[in-house]
Amino acid sequence: MSAPQTPPAGARTIGILGAGRVGTAVARQALKAGYEVRIATSQPAEEIALLVEIMAPGAAAATAAEASGSDIVVLAVPLHKYLALQPALLAGRTVIDAMNYWAPTDGELEVFEAAGRTSSEIIQAHLSGSDVVKTLNHIGYRAIEEDGRDRGADTRRALALAGADDDAKALVAGFLDRLGYDAVDAGPLAAGRAFQPGTEIFNASHSAERLQTILAADREPARS
Repeated sequence: MSAPQTPPAGARTIGILGAGRVGTAVARQALKAGYEVRIATSQPAEEIALLVEIMAPGAAAATAAEASGSDIVVLAVPLHKYLALQPALLAGRTVIDAMNYWAPTDGELEVFEAAGRTSSEIIQAHLSGSDVVKTLNHIGYRAIEEDGRDRGADTRRALALAGADDDAKALVAGFLDRLGYDAVDAGPLAAGRAFQPGTEIFNASHSAERLQTILAADREPARS
């Protein structure tokens, strides 16, 4: 990646809920891209200040309310803790769902075991006043920093995104671009099923062209 850039006018602040490996990797990459980054956990801001300083130098330790007031908010907490997310704080915000359902670690949760909805659709139902966009869930935390490339690079990796609101998806696509990735719109949140754990897309590196091909095949009705 090249030197830090000035972020686009559409999004200048990134709030990250969660200070684990994914959250701090996204924070570091966003800082390189010139964004102002705020990180919050369930702990008071002053209690995570040292952790944030070590793991994401340049980011600010924040309260959940401060992080949730950002232009884009990234959910990077264990999925089984999703009910602790405060819908009122995130109302009116563009929210990236970077979480995945892992039964071995989360335990079998009936709401996610049911086949009717994707995990991000469940998150959207909980955060009914937010515009949830599913992405950043299908790339490893190390790769978030290692795989970013300048726009137009032959080896640039693509990331899928899904969501109901076109404006929110456009905002997130711009963010992914600044992080160093081509954004490929998979469609509504239900389309996020194509890049959940266990799929061809999940945790694998694809070009935009290849990713579009996989998503198109996933949308085709099964032939008898």
